[in-house]
Amino acid sequence: MENLRDLIYEVAKNTEGVGKLEETLKWGEPAYLTSQTKSGTTIRIDWKPKNPDQIGMYVSCNTTLVSTFRTMFGDDLKFEGNRAIYFPVDKPLPKKQVMICIQMALRYHLDKGT
Repeated sequence: MENLRDLIYEVAKNTEGVGKLEETLKWGEPAYLTSQTKSGTTIRIDWKPKNPDQIGMYVSCNTTLVSTFRTMFGDDLKFEGNRAIYFPVDKPLPKKQVMICIQMALRYHLDKGT
């Protein structure tokens, strides 16, 4: 989870229009918000005892993000419904793909009209 958190901050820092992130808890899970600029949707991350072999990254189910991620990375990433990407805890994060997903989430409101 720490590696995923670090990637979220790295992408935010290097992505135009995002601004400083707010880190908080939502539903007891670490959540990252673009409160300053309102450029994107909230990203949450969590590990759950019922699925101890994976970590989840969640976005709002009211976005088209997971559908887009699935189209782009369906062979590389594991998805659930319209809100989650799951990563095995025993493998390195697929950094390039994950960074693109994070960037799209952090810029969702800026980019959805384009």
